Amino acid sequence: MKLDDIRAAEAHLLVRTYDRTPICFVGGEGVHLFDENGNAYLDLLSGIGVNALGYGHPAVQVAIDEQSRKSMHISNLFYHPGQAELALRLTVMTGLDRAFFCNSGTEAWEAALKLARAYATLRRSEGHRLGTKILALEHGFHGRSMGAVSTTHKLKYREPFEPLVPGVEFVRFDDVADLEAKFSSEVCAVCVEAVQGEGGVHPVSKEFFAAARRLTGETGALLLADEIQCGLGRTGEWCAYQHYGILPDVTTLAKPLGGGIPIGAMLCTEEAARAFTPGMHGTTFGGGPLACAVAIAVIDTMRRDNLLDNIRKMGKYFLAQLQSLAASHAVITDVRGRGLMLGIELSNAELAKHVAAQMMERHILINRTSETVLRFLPPYIIERHHIDLAIQALDDILTNFPVAVSPAAAQGARA
Repeated sequence: MKLDDIRAAEAHLLVRTYDRTPICFVGGEGVHLFDENGNAYLDLLSGIGVNALGYGHPAVQVAIDEQSRKSMHISNLFYHPGQAELALRLTVMTGLDRAFFCNSGTEAWEAALKLARAYATLRRSEGHRLGTKILALEHGFHGRSMGAVSTTHKLKYREPFEPLVPGVEFVRFDDVADLEAKFSSEVCAVCVEAVQGEGGVHPVSKEFFAAARRLTGETGALLLADEIQCGLGRTGEWCAYQHYGILPDVTTLAKPLGGGIPIGAMLCTEEAARAFTPGMHGTTFGGGPLACAVAIAVIDTMRRDNLLDNIRKMGKYFLAQLQSLAASHAVITDVRGRGLMLGIELSNAELAKHVAAQMMERHILINRTSETVLRFLPPYIIERHHIDLAIQALDDILTNFPVAVSPAAAQGARA
């Protein structure tokens, strides 16, 4: 089917949850995607942070081929080798003790929230005072299931589905005083993204993260670190919280973990894991043999090819080039991020929308988040010449933007 046929069919058949860009991709290799006409696109979004090894990576292909010949699904009522092997890698990587496998980041975060509530119940049964309140951060995004969306800040995600899970209160981002004012023994969990992705690529400060760790440690509440977008190497460490020297009680991983195969994981301490007993939580497909085999291949490839080092080097270079670009264009109001999770904030939403569209016209894929932020989440195998190509394109677009953007938007950008 051609693009027009696909669009017509989807218009009649699919629930309208996405406003798609009218491009049909049929394949990919390395850091490039190919559309139905054979055009190559430099992918600096990697499926919203999923395709860590790019497209068609031999390690992923071999893992899929070999495991699919053995088994792709075995009920969690029985054993298979993959879960223990993957859990060993992840516990070493994260510094935590136990793993629960599921199918997505949202499911991993849902498991974390349920664990926090279950742990509070356990602690109360043991004579401790611990409530059920959950503190989440303004501008945070944790997923779209009912529990996850309840801890997601933006009203556009939450309002259509109210009433949501009760007992969630939002803390001003990076505001230690507000966190301290809202924290009490009634709180069972504090939710933190070390780098907010959907919220505009905002790293949390060391002071705020340390305060969250201190407060939760004083009462026995759990510190939940959402690493779904910023974890598994994206920022140059296996976990973004490792930049802060802080160990949470619970963390969640997903996006790059399966290299394109759906898988999520919740990791927790031995102490927190006491709250779950058989039958309290589960999943049909989570941690299946195929997903585990591919995740193991992704992690082992990252180690073998020293991709954390490449993430650090390319991230440093990319950040420096974006900062240099900002020095030449006043419409760039901020450059921020860590590793290969970077964003530039533009002076208005119309300009950001225009630049993202123009990059698409030049066959470079990025996206716009939080209205005014251009987000870059390239595959970990990216090289300098790919970054140079993107910077040159951005420079050209921003240099010529008044010609293509409406007078009102141009005026706003110059203000």
